[in-house]
Amino acid sequence: MPVAKPRKHAAPPRPARGAATSAAVDTGKGIDYSIAAVDRALDLLEALARIAPASLVALSEEAGCTRTAAFRLLRTLEGRGFAIQDEARGMWRLGARWAMLGRAAQDQGALVAAATPFLTELGTAAAETVELRGRDALESETLAVFQPDPALRLYTTAGDRKPLHAGPARLLLAYAPEAVQTQVLAQRLPRFTPATRTDPAWIAADLQRIRSRGYLIISDEVTPGAVSVTAPVFDASGQVVAALSITAPSMRMRAPRPRALLAQAQDAAVRLSRLLGATVPDPVPLPTETKTRPPASRPVAAHAHPHP
Repeated sequence: MPVAKPRKHAAPPRPARGAATSAAVDTGKGIDYSIAAVDRALDLLEALARIAPASLVALSEEAGCTRTAAFRLLRTLEGRGFAIQDEARGMWRLGARWAMLGRAAQDQGALVAAATPFLTELGTAAAETVELRGRDALESETLAVFQPDPALRLYTTAGDRKPLHAGPARLLLAYAPEAVQTQVLAQRLPRFTPATRTDPAWIAADLQRIRSRGYLIISDEVTPGAVSVTAPVFDASGQVVAALSITAPSMRMRAPRPRALLAQAQDAAVRLSRLLGATVPDPVPLPTETKTRPPASRPVAAHAHPHP
């Protein structure tokens, strides 16, 4: 008697984006437990964070959903206090309840948790100490440090606080609100080393250069003999929420290594920013150094300007 061959069942396809389903689907790369309606709502929330206040039409286009779906989601969010509509103009914006979630995320260390794998990867690849800094009012705070080798020198530890005008923290000042910049530069600025910049006019001009270039390279400003390369980390609203730095002794930061490490730091910062919901382009390759750069036997930017 012939044996019946078992039927071959094709793997169920992943539900189309926007389909209202919560069924787990085997995509061939593991089980996909995503819920399309929740995914669509999060797309809309990210659109609100990026472009609000905005109209229903603009938000639906930004989120990639229909106007009907966007309207229903916005009304649902409005009912819970997570979205607000200006009845006179018809514009939508995030509601006040997000402040509660933002504070909870900060208290629970969401940024550090998201950044830790990137710090580990970057520090291991660079074989140097990597630091994540954030701004708290008029100071910077070290949020996390990765040290790939215990023999490496630590230039800061988690929880350390420093002024914003000197060292890698100046990148945070460059992207801070204008009122914060004005308040910082109106204070007496402490000097840590002979290379520390304390002239408010020079610093104000440098903040513009940092924003234009999108990075910061400094030498000796806070610790003698220390060179740092720093890149900004953005969140979904387009604000800079942290600075990602690689710091090493000047003897290991001879040309062209600082620029090579900066490219690595920028790549990690961009990928972390995208994880946080930011829409950021790939880093622009740094210009090739000219023949007038310091000889290879001398540290790059030692006792010189913060930027190459």
